[in-house]
Amino acid sequence: MINIYCDESCHLEFTDKNKAKQVSMILGGISCPKEKVKNVSEELRKIKSRHGIWKFNEVKWTKASYNKIEFYKEVIEYFFNNDDLRFRTIVFQDKNKFNYEKYDHNEIYYIMYFYLLREMIDARKINNIYIDKKDTRGGRKIKDLKKCLCNEKLDFDLKLINNMQIINSSDSELMQLVDILIGAVGYANRLYMGEILNSTAKLELVEFIKRKTGYSLLKTTLRQEDKFNIFIWHPMQE
Repeated sequence: MINIYCDESCHLEFTDKNKAKQVSMILGGISCPKEKVKNVSEELRKIKSRHGIWKFNEVKWTKASYNKIEFYKEVIEYFFNNDDLRFRTIVFQDKNKFNYEKYDHNEIYYIMYFYLLREMIDARKINNIYIDKKDTRGGRKIKDLKKCLCNEKLDFDLKLINNMQIINSSDSELMQLVDILIGAVGYANRLYMGEILNSTAKLELVEFIKRKTGYSLLKTTLRQEDKFNIFIWHPMQE
């Protein structure tokens, strides 16, 4: 059985209430064998403790700063050294290019999750999918997403996905790890798109991941890349 943990960054639509106008949007997920989740969670909590962080504190990309940079590097290093963990992300470099005439933002949000998870689901095993709680999205859309994903895999009995639910990232170490990785990928792409970002700690973490992967984080990787898979979305012209 496989557990998949998903999160997103800079997901808000451009509105008067979203003054930051973060141009890029990123979704990502980490897959891990269910029987390894407990051990991985315990190891991540040990890393927190080594760096003076209470083991049940929630860590996030937005909290990354120079006084905790070695903690973030050790967490990232742990991900790359653990063969049971696999990461995939979809990057939408320019939210302005979404077709808002055809879809509303919530529909786009779940279309994106479909394309993210379609490549992460292991058709040879039973999958559990956990999505971070955001804003007011929820229940019914999750059921529709589950059905679409199972149909895509020709699983018309809906047995491929055992469980699909929304959880709080504060309750999951793996969800917090996803947040850090998509935060870094998103930061690189937001810089590329011209946003003015000046956190030296976050820039150093982005460069750290670039060295670990050998990727710029700005381009689509090969589809068969299964450790750190990146897909840069280019919307079709209609």
